[in-house]
Formats: sequence, C-alpha cells, structure tokens
Amino acid sequence: MNLTDTHTHLYSEEFQEDRDEIIQKAISLGVTKFFIPSIDSSYTSKMYELEARYPENIFLMMGLHPCYVKENYEEELAHVEAELSKRKFAAIGEIGIDLYWDKTTLGIQKVAFQRQIQWAKKYKLPINIHCREAFDEIFEVLELEKSDDLFGIFHCFSGTYAQALQAISYNMKLGIGGVVTFKNGKIDQFLHQIDIRHIVLETDAPYLAPAPFRGKRNESGYVTLVAQKLAEIYAMPLEEVARITTENARAVFAM
Repeated sequence: MNLTDTHTHLYSEEFQEDRDEIIQKAISLGVTKFFIPSIDSSYTSKMYELEARYPENIFLMMGLHPCYVKENYEEELAHVEAELSKRKFAAIGEIGIDLYWDKTTLGIQKVAFQRQIQWAKKYKLPINIHCREAFDEIFEVLELEKSDDLFGIFHCFSGTYAQALQAISYNMKLGIGGVVTFKNGKIDQFLHQIDIRHIVLETDAPYLAPAPFRGKRNESGYVTLVAQKLAEIYAMPLEEVARITTENARAVFAM
C-alpha cells in the first residue's frame, strides 16, 4: 500500500527526540511521500535539513502561514519570494486566512494570501490553503484570483457540504485528516457525496491526531487511520482509497 501525507510539520519541535523514528515508522506503514508546509523564515533551514536527509520522501512547500502575518510581513514575504526564485518547491503553502487567533490582522492576511497566490501562478505551482473561521474571506480572495492556472489543496477541510463544493469549484482538492474520525467532526456525514477524486489525505502532524489518538501528538503514520475511515465512508477497499488519493496528490504536486 502506497500512501501520501500531503501536509505534515515533521520539522516541528514536537519531533525533536524521535523524528527519524517517526519517519521510518510511517514509511514502514506505506507512507512514502511527505509534503512539508512552510510557516515562516525561522523554519526554512530545518526544512532544508529534513529534505537533505530524506530526498526521496520529503517535498517542501514555501510560504507564509497566516498566523505569522505580523508587522514584519513584508520582510517575511520577501524571504518567500527570494526562496521561490532560487529553487523548485512542491507548492506555495501553507497560506490563507486565520481569524481564530487574531481578527485585527485580516487586512494584511488578505494582502499576503493574494500576493502568494499570484506567485503560485507565476511559478505554475499549487497552493496549500489554511482556513480557520474564514471561509467567506478565503472565497472572496479566490474569487478575485480564480483561473485555470489556480489550483491546489484546501488543507484540513472542515467546512460544510456547500463550502466543499465551492472549494472544489476553484480547482481545490480537499485535504482530509484526523477531523474525519472525530465524533463531532461533521464532515464524515456528507463526504460520501463528494467524489473521492477530489480528496487527498493529510495528518497536519503534530496537530489534530485522529481517533483513537485524539488529543495526543499526531504523526504521519496515522494517515493510515484516515485512509481506513475513508474506506468506511466510501465503502471501498483500503488499497483503493490509498491508490486514488495518492494519484490525486500526484496530480496536484506533479511529483
């Protein structure tokens, strides 16, 4: 079985003690590709170290996370732009809007989101969207930028059926992770109505661990539990879920 984790923060401090062990464990479970989102410039060197250690398995994104869009955001965006001009990345991400932690930065979050979408088009790369309590605001920016060359993944999708269809209409796959296993996660109630060709798997490790590990540290190997839940939802063999979602990820990242 061949699985892809389309969103995992393997450079996180939470994996300081056992990073190699966690990666090897995931690989032994059939998770062979790990897509690593960027947060801000302070993590760039850690990302490069990880890629150098696992060149066959680790694929990097570059971007400025909405929660890190602060007073110095122009400086951070300049860093993103400089890195994009130097080398190839799998995607621009994670980018978007987060109104859970701080609503006062909405204006500059929108600026940063839109500018990074424009870079994605310039470099012909997918985007990886972070959205928290900001569906309307995200869709507003996507509406301004929508085009055939705008595509990507709506990471950690946790919206309604209508919002899922709207995201798909902008050429986005839905990133499905641990939330689909939560009793109050809600997306499991309508996901069967969405064609599985619009779905990719992710963990968002170390966050949002699936049941039965909810509340504990998440890890990339747990993407197998997400795949098992989707096999139930779609009444489909696990191997088929793995094959289709891996193909979907390959189509987005062209890797």
